[in-house]
Amino acid sequence: MDTNAVLDIALDSLMMAAKLAAPVLVTALVVGFAVSLVQSVTQIQEVTLSFVPKAVAAAAALLIAGHWMITELVTFTHELYARIPSLLGG
Repeated sequence: MDTNAVLDIALDSLMMAAKLAAPVLVTALVVGFAVSLVQSVTQIQEVTLSFVPKAVAAAAALLIAGHWMITELVTFTHELYARIPSLLGG
């Protein structure tokens, strides 16, 4: 197993992690921005008002994108298992 193979697997793993985290993080970012905008306009500074909508939106994003996320992760795992012979063989 050479250094290039290890770096390739590490890069693919980081890209997969970013791809899987993106739907939830972007949803929380957009909802958090919208809630902050509403709070600044109305001058209501309540902590739960910013947390609850973000939690609900993140849960909804997981429900909507969950199947795609699992499919991507299973495909990536199959690709990693398919690489094992080439890694051991040199």
